[in-house]
Amino acid sequence: MPEFDDKRLKLPEGELETCQVTAAVANIYEGPDPAARLSTQALHGEFVYVDQRRDGFARVQCQRDRYVGWALLDGLSETVFEPSHKICSRLAHAYSNPDLKSPPKALLSLGARLTISGREGDWLHADRAGWVHKRHVAALTDMESDPAAIAERFLGTPYLWGGRQSVGMDCTGLTQQAYEAVGVLLPRDSDMQYAWTGRDITEWREPGALRRGDLVFWKGHVGIMTDAEHILHANAWHMAVAVEPLKGAITRIANYYAEPIGARRIDVSSERRTEPAWKA
Repeated sequence: MPEFDDKRLKLPEGELETCQVTAAVANIYEGPDPAARLSTQALHGEFVYVDQRRDGFARVQCQRDRYVGWALLDGLSETVFEPSHKICSRLAHAYSNPDLKSPPKALLSLGARLTISGREGDWLHADRAGWVHKRHVAALTDMESDPAAIAERFLGTPYLWGGRQSVGMDCTGLTQQAYEAVGVLLPRDSDMQYAWTGRDITEWREPGALRRGDLVFWKGHVGIMTDAEHILHANAWHMAVAVEPLKGAITRIANYYAEPIGARRIDVSSERRTEPAWKA
């Protein structure tokens, strides 16, 4: 099982600088090279800690989940604005002007953080992003109630290793987004989610034992149940976010990889807006 000081989550000790993502999304790589493997992504408006710079990159730790990697410096700012709102639709354009016919400046994903500084009619001005329609924006304090419903919004989204945005995501990026929308923060990787979140469903293989919102795990993979019999997951078989019968997914994955290792249930009402132990 992973430890809270796992190397994926740990920067060297020392003075760290807080920066903010100004790009629509910041790719975070395993090394200071755009050809390196993608580790994760930080969305617009999120905060990262920086401990060193090299060749146009910064080594960062995402404040939201402690994940460490290298991001391009030109997508970060040392000047930070406190977010007040977030994107609540799967995708939203930020426009140059409060006019849907004006040129778009950025395509923002669900969960992107916004600092709203003005309003004209139905349009809200987000510093560094542009003008966003009010129907795509919610206050940071607004929480959804059903993580599976959030996951269902991403159906058909292409699979992207390390992705956690609406144009490409992996399995844990999907479960992170689904649960963060209801106010529960999950760690980045599936072994961490399995070890550190919710409670074990020991009888999960029994008929009717699983329910909507439960997480089913394989080594290196996770999906979210939409009901007692169907799982929704970003997976490399469909190369997309897809929903299918859990029994069929278990059979297919066992044929070329492995059996599931277990299932977890997260009590949203008790864990919402709490600081998880692994983040401390």
